Amino acid sequence: MWSNLLAARAQMGTSLAFHIIFSALGVGVPLLLCISEGLALKTKNVVWMQLTRRWARAAAVLFAIGAVSGTILSFELGLLWPTYTRYAGAVVGLPFMMEGFAFFTEAIFLGLYLYGWDKLSARAHWICSFPIWISGLLSAWFIVSVNSWMNTPAGFVVKNGQIVGINPLQAVFNPSTPFETVHMILSCYVVTGFGMAAVYALAFLRGKRGEYYRKGLLLSMLMAVVAIPLQIVSGDINARYLANLQPTKFAAMEAVFKTESGAPITIGGLVNQNTGQVTYAIELPKGLSILAYDNPNAVIRGLNQVPRTDWPVVQFVHTSFDGMVGAGFFALFIAVVFWGLYLWRKHRLPENKLLLLGVVLAGPLSFLALELGWMVTELGRQPWAIYGFLRTQDAVTTAPLLNVSFFIFSLIYILLAVALIWLLLRQARRPLPLVTLTDDGYEVKEPAQEKVGVQ
Repeated sequence: MWSNLLAARAQMGTSLAFHIIFSALGVGVPLLLCISEGLALKTKNVVWMQLTRRWARAAAVLFAIGAVSGTILSFELGLLWPTYTRYAGAVVGLPFMMEGFAFFTEAIFLGLYLYGWDKLSARAHWICSFPIWISGLLSAWFIVSVNSWMNTPAGFVVKNGQIVGINPLQAVFNPSTPFETVHMILSCYVVTGFGMAAVYALAFLRGKRGEYYRKGLLLSMLMAVVAIPLQIVSGDINARYLANLQPTKFAAMEAVFKTESGAPITIGGLVNQNTGQVTYAIELPKGLSILAYDNPNAVIRGLNQVPRTDWPVVQFVHTSFDGMVGAGFFALFIAVVFWGLYLWRKHRLPENKLLLLGVVLAGPLSFLALELGWMVTELGRQPWAIYGFLRTQDAVTTAPLLNVSFFIFSLIYILLAVALIWLLLRQARRPLPLVTLTDDGYEVKEPAQEKVGVQ
């Protein structure tokens, strides 16, 4: 029989692990279809419109699954963490409310977009795609700002056990917000770019080299190539910020048990939290001090300056961090090589099988990096739900049968994931729409369906 704390954490962790994938694609895919439709209108190339139609269907599926997943999470917050919601509701209710406005804005314009193909002008239809991807981006920003607040709480004072002096804007724009929100949003574009590129690279390896697949691969990799270097820079800035504002999490990420000057970067290894030793690791002398402070002799605060009761599980945090960084740099390498060859070959897509296999591998690795990065954020904050104010064990509900709840909700998310994969595969197997150019825009005919046009 699991304890309530373990069951609640397992349920919340499982829910977030699924939801973050749905959400990341829900942020990235609408931007891709906006760009592809803009290219279709500018170049008068019908293939871009075929991609747009296919990606619009994917965006609709992702929105529906993400909405269900997010609704479940909102219920779980209240059911599993009643004490947390009392704190959060009083202080960070504003970003939750704004996320709701962004969600409904996205829903309204997604409806206009999906059902306006034969009702709106070509330009008006394209303009409707902008609120979709912008609202998705804002939804992510507002929700991640709440998580930022959990890491560096601000905008309130606790007196005699009561929350007073609430400043909602100060809470939203807490010290972590600019770093964590940017890093997360870039992650959405990284996983969408590499995830979509992996699909078209796999099609290339299976011998499908038509213009549809070439343009799909090109635009997906363009998103990845733009996003992944920015993500690496964002990660470096985040590390410097963590060293100053969240030194305990930073020490766990780098497995620094003792405060030292000229600390090395520790890559890999087996962490023994009881002895404070890391075996079989690769160390880069003074690398961590240089990374954090641009000073090879800078002092890095170790876990020995924090009570052991406030330590996270260092092995999990350190391993997750190394995995995230490794996957990210592999994706960066693939992006640089791919785009370098594309430019060197004078805008001809590289067709080297080994490189295409690397693109295919970068797809799932980018999703793995997303999951591991979220684990670093959440596990590195433990044992606190709201850092320095509310411990996770004090935030959990005392209701019984949480182990049963965990299995039920896990099954629901598995079914949602299966439904998403099935629906996306079904869309992928549909024949491509027949697109013809007209004086006013495009005329699109779905196979075995009535004519649907953009006029």
